[in-house]
Amino acid sequence: MDQQSTAEPTARCRLKTWARRLSFWPSRSERLVAAQTAQSTGQLEFSASLRRERSLCNGISPWLAPLATVVTQDIALPAYFKQVQVLGQERLPLDGPLLLAPTHRSRWDALVITHAVGRRVSGRDCRFMVTLDEMKGLQGWLLHRLGCFPVNQARPTTATLRYAVDLLETSHQLVVFPEGRIRTDNTPMQLRQGLARLALLAASQGVSVPVVPVGIAYGHGRPRFRDRVAICLGEPLVISGQGRAAAVAFNQRLAAAMLLAEGQARIAIGLDG
Repeated sequence: MDQQSTAEPTARCRLKTWARRLSFWPSRSERLVAAQTAQSTGQLEFSASLRRERSLCNGISPWLAPLATVVTQDIALPAYFKQVQVLGQERLPLDGPLLLAPTHRSRWDALVITHAVGRRVSGRDCRFMVTLDEMKGLQGWLLHRLGCFPVNQARPTTATLRYAVDLLETSHQLVVFPEGRIRTDNTPMQLRQGLARLALLAASQGVSVPVVPVGIAYGHGRPRFRDRVAICLGEPLVISGQGRAAAVAFNQRLAAAMLLAEGQARIAIGLDG
């Protein structure tokens, strides 16, 4: 080995030694510990996310979900309703995190929403946040395997909210009914603050989530056999600010947008206009 090649490693070693003394060049052992810590942190975060999912739902069944799509979209909806009309589909974001905020008029709503924005349209499954009561019995068994997960409306748990943010961070589309109940009459719309708080929580984690207001209208207050139904997607909204005041202000904007979308759906099936 010649003198020049021997001198270069020696000079490099001296440089690293001085750099370590000045605290800006980590040693090999320090770099190894940092890498192991980062890997461990990532594994812990993934493990925590997995535990949250397993405690709330069973994910999406690879065999049940396609079967449910055929039964609901190709059989149930066409058999019961005379026509299902979708308005504003071009407003639907096809990638990135998304919250859908529909009016809640009937138990048919979930099937109509899936028809308008589900996998066949957007390439993504709809992940519904539902009540604890809906996750019981045979219905609960099915919903567990179709990607739905429960929320305690009176006291939402940290695990539920964190899992919802997990889904948004991985670019899922979530469906949350802001009213929290089915409204079959024309009483004033009242929104709970759960969706707004979820959007604020996601924003605090660096996830900006567009919220699409959705209006659904049926030929009758309680859908009848061979009724017409229309669903309208409004312009996406984005929440801003922090705290309760921001949630209240956003709910006012969202309620107005949902009513506008529902009005357009009603016109489409001849109820207004």
